[in-house]
Amino acid sequence: QVQLVESGGGLVQAGGSLRLSCAASGRTFSSYAMGWFRQAPGKERDFVARIDWSTHYADSVKGRFTISRDNTKNTVYLQMNSLKPEDTAVYYCAADPQFIRPGVQRPQRYDYWGQGTQVTVST
Repeated sequence: QVQLVESGGGLVQAGGSLRLSCAASGRTFSSYAMGWFRQAPGKERDFVARIDWSTHYADSVKGRFTISRDNTKNTVYLQMNSLKPEDTAVYYCAADPQFIRPGVQRPQRYDYWGQGTQVTVST
């Protein structure tokens, strides 16, 4: 069982930066692949980034967002730079007990989810 708590969301102007954090409980954090998803009002939950043996990004955030993890702190981060209004959403972190598998952009691959943190990018 893994419990996830996101933090770091907020209101930022377009072009600005935010760093999201996701703190995980449990002793086996390092054995989980971790992902970030986002969901805008009226839309589906979309893949943003994942870290397993490597990092993976949605095309819409490549070059602007960076996912990283600190296993000593049981925390995964999402550094978001050059933010755009279309990045506005609730951001969720998620844990996948399988490091390597196909379809990592699908929410169904992840067993544990945080409660989400709101990111709003103004023009």
